Amino acid sequence: MDQKLKIKVSIADRIYPLTVDYSQEEGLRTASKKIETMIHQFEENYAVRDKQDVLAMCALQFAAQTEQKKIDVSDNYTQAIDRLQQMNERLDKILLK
Repeated sequence: MDQKLKIKVSIADRIYPLTVDYSQEEGLRTASKKIETMIHQFEENYAVRDKQDVLAMCALQFAAQTEQKKIDVSDNYTQAIDRLQQMNERLDKILLK
């Protein structure tokens, strides 16, 4: 039976009690710290009216980072396929001689 762990994370001056797998604890705590850091950066650098605006900007920032990673991985995959096709064409030319 999987045992669960009860933790509390703080985001934007609110406490959120969570029940998670042990394997998720570190990731959730790290994520909440990153969110808190980003909140403070937005509050220091921009005129922020309320926490809702800051949280929306944090969500946008994290979503953009995730999408950019997908694009980067896709670009790397495409480049690798292109190189493999070029190598295959060269090998075909050598083997046909």
